[in-house]
Amino acid sequence: MTGFGDIMAKVGLLIAWGVLMGAILNEMGAISKLVDKLLHVFGPKGVPYALGLTIGTLLQSIFLDVLLVMSAPLARRIAPKLGKFGTAKMATAMAISLECGIVLMVPGVAAVALAGLLRVPLGEMLIFGLLVIIPTILVSIFIMNFFIQRGLWKTETDEEQAVAESPELEDVDGMVVHTVSHEHGHEHGEPSHGKTSQHAVVQGGGAERTATSSRVGLLPHDVREPGTGASKEPGLLLMFAPMLVSLVLIASGAFMKMAGFTPDAAVFLSTPVVALLIGLLGTSIVARMTIGTKRVEAAVVNGFKESGQILILTGAGGSLAAMVATSGMGEILGKYFSASTVAPLLVVWGIAAVLHIAVGSVSISAITAAGLLAPIAPALGINPVLLALAAGAGSLFVVHVTSNTFWLLQSMLGQTTRGTLKSCTLGVSVASVVALGFILVLSIFI
Repeated sequence: MTGFGDIMAKVGLLIAWGVLMGAILNEMGAISKLVDKLLHVFGPKGVPYALGLTIGTLLQSIFLDVLLVMSAPLARRIAPKLGKFGTAKMATAMAISLECGIVLMVPGVAAVALAGLLRVPLGEMLIFGLLVIIPTILVSIFIMNFFIQRGLWKTETDEEQAVAESPELEDVDGMVVHTVSHEHGHEHGEPSHGKTSQHAVVQGGGAERTATSSRVGLLPHDVREPGTGASKEPGLLLMFAPMLVSLVLIASGAFMKMAGFTPDAAVFLSTPVVALLIGLLGTSIVARMTIGTKRVEAAVVNGFKESGQILILTGAGGSLAAMVATSGMGEILGKYFSASTVAPLLVVWGIAAVLHIAVGSVSISAITAAGLLAPIAPALGINPVLLALAAGAGSLFVVHVTSNTFWLLQSMLGQTTRGTLKSCTLGVSVASVVALGFILVLSIFI
């Protein structure tokens, strides 16, 4: 119980604030507006990189499944503009950015949990995570696109032709509805066992939602109702401004600490709990002025539902760390680590990779690996932020059929299982190795 309580005291509110902020941004239709803007600014060739960086660095407060379900229909809409391999490029960019962001970038829930378990200041995790995730996403997408264009991707076998050519249904409230057939998996990462159903993707009105069978319904975790849109639609910069302010406050606190400049007011405002609370309150105010109080309240309720499982998982990681520390297992594990910087990071990456292959959850494997290593981290003589990033990178290795993300990407982007093994499993594994390389380079300097 001590380990559970300790980790909850450190990161419980951070996770809650981040998830609630993401739920409200989701309700405001932030993702659809952002993707449209990226396409307009960067064009078809640059949009996979721009979308990947945006999802991986900016949108991590939004719960992973919600982010995927909201952005996948938009990625499908962009894919034909990228040519023959558009689906492959967009699916790969989404898979890499979604999975990297949750473990390497604050306020991704696994990144926050890793920072808490290894006692890494959140501002430090944000800065060094940013230094790793940006080149990782860009290089990984470039590598995958290189091989996709040179025979890796076979449109005939890797894309679901029936889905790609699905007919339009009737217009609902001025929105064009497309059917999408997909396999259902269990919610927490189990494969689908071949069960299929159909839902409709509704385009228009600045947002996208689904319809089950012939009835227009809601996206998972989406509380928007048809016809309840506010008269005033928020601008893109206005929607994201509070979140950006909170991230800037956290990062500035880390820089001030490194510089030895710590005025009381600045220290208070840059405290992660306070900074994210400011972002949450600001996002709530913007949302209330633009989409109305009822929709904000519904989004908050939804956010609390999403955060429960994340908090339990993080608490379990804290309990594991406490068990390792009290049982003496930490001393035993410490003997297997070299005194050099590189070997422990490779071992951390390997532990997280093996755990991920076994359990099929990026968050669980990263947090478990960090929980095992937390008691011995001080004895290794390595900056704990490197251990946190290495655990996160290792947990990305071989995202496969036990992952819920795998099946969502398969069904919502019109891929076959074979295609998803390439875009998701291979793509994210490439990112895992690339991230490890950048972490090892980073270890030379810190």
